[in-house]
Amino acid sequence: MFPMKMYVGITDYDWYKTLKQANCDEINFWKPGGRTNFKALNEGDLFLFKTHSPRNYIVGGGFFLKFSILPSSLAWDAFGIANGASSLMELNDRVYKIQKTDRFSDPDPQIGCIILSMPFYFDEKDWIPQPNDWNSNIVQGKTYKTSEPVGLSLYEQVQDRLRNSEAMRSGQVNEDPLANRYGEERLMKPRIGQGAFKVLIADAYHRRCAITGEKRCRYSRLLISNHTA
Repeated sequence: MFPMKMYVGITDYDWYKTLKQANCDEINFWKPGGRTNFKALNEGDLFLFKTHSPRNYIVGGGFFLKFSILPSSLAWDAFGIANGASSLMELNDRVYKIQKTDRFSDPDPQIGCIILSMPFYFDEKDWIPQPNDWNSNIVQGKTYKTSEPVGLSLYEQVQDRLRNSEAMRSGQVNEDPLANRYGEERLMKPRIGQGAFKVLIADAYHRRCAITGEKRCRYSRLLISNHTA
């Protein structure tokens, strides 16, 4: 097997629960602050979700597509409930809680958006215990490699869960769920959904309106609504 990288990111259980119930085909794994880039993965690499203590389990994942720093309002325009929140107000409230700010001091907070395609969510009986080398001092996440024993074990556990998932039995996932995404060459790129497409276009225009050049142009004014990836 060709060596690969994975990233285990720490997240909130409510974020995971919202997305699992919504069954979104793309998601925004956001982090507050929006000051630092995310360079741990390349496009198509595996990104896994680990919930905060005391739920020290890996509960799902997706495939890395792109990172972008956005105001929360634009992240909501692009992804909606795929931000893991039921409304823009709820999204902002979660940011304020983490940053210890409020809507008066920061009405449209910047967030770092890790955009993931083809997400999957494990049932509780299939949750994977955190790796045995996981340090409780880790704040955001950790990179693993399949060339190392712990990383290889984690990869094999994810592969096993996907192979035996309901999606696999219903034919939604190929016989080897991860094999088609990894190998000597990557033959499959993550699917670009509506939200990711909006971010790609907006970044290409440097967040300015394609017609007027206005910097505060919203995504909905920039984009063709009937785009299909």
